[in-house]
Amino acid sequence: MAKEKKEKAAAEAHGGGAVAEKKKGRGAEAAGAEPGGAEAAPKAPKPKKAKPEAGTADDAGRKKKRGRPMRGLAKKQKANVGKRPEKPVSVEEAVKLLHEMGKGRKFDQSVNIVMHLGIDPKHADQMIRGAISLPKGIGKSRKVIAFAEGEDADKAKAAGAVEVGVDDLINKINGGWTDFDVAVAHSRLMGKVGKLGKVLGPAGKMPSPKNGTVTNDVGLAVKEFSAGKAEFRNDTGGNVHGVVGRISFSVGDLKDNIEAFIENIRRLKPPTAKGHYIKRICVSATMSPSIDLVVAQ
Repeated sequence: MAKEKKEKAAAEAHGGGAVAEKKKGRGAEAAGAEPGGAEAAPKAPKPKKAKPEAGTADDAGRKKKRGRPMRGLAKKQKANVGKRPEKPVSVEEAVKLLHEMGKGRKFDQSVNIVMHLGIDPKHADQMIRGAISLPKGIGKSRKVIAFAEGEDADKAKAAGAVEVGVDDLINKINGGWTDFDVAVAHSRLMGKVGKLGKVLGPAGKMPSPKNGTVTNDVGLAVKEFSAGKAEFRNDTGGNVHGVVGRISFSVGDLKDNIEAFIENIRRLKPPTAKGHYIKRICVSATMSPSIDLVVAQ
């Protein structure tokens, strides 16, 4: 009996050793070694594929990058940039250059002016806003409506207003009609017209005494704005933009308009503005680079 127990224990011990040996062999294989004890050779890394050079035949099948390359300047634009003077010039010389740059275009370009002012737009007392009737006009008529009644309504119609009225005109605009450029109102009617602030305000058409569209002389205001009275106001960067005519204007007419615009802005200098008031002046046509003007303080 004792002999049988000893034989059974020896068999179990022999079987357990074989199982341990098998597990050891599996662990060696997982670690990259051969079951017999010798270490397996490390696997060589896969060679990276070389990217084909751009413009070659191999590159033709590759997926193109998203977006477009930036388009260069057209021939006329390059020629005009080459004509641009490096230093500021007089008004007359700038207008002559604009005429030269504007040749060959199929439409009558607008001439614009930008003045960079030494103001702080965050302060309400340094805001620059208004309207000006240029001596030679801007070459474009504008649709003007008038909020007036009685004799003032007759004067507004005679001056060229496309629509004149009070309550009926207010209801028409509240209904969605905004086919006009400028709205002029008599000062005593602003209590009623003020209700249109949410409609006309975002469009920049709300009458305001600051730009001359709220006045007691409605007929004169309609006449001036219909002829092209130019409105202006500074942006957040302290710049004032304005239209001063068309490229078809003569040199003398454009010169008179530009000088009148500059002089008007000069007179509006806020008392609280410090340092140089007019820092830079540029003029340009619709399809031309800007030209710096000599600034006289």
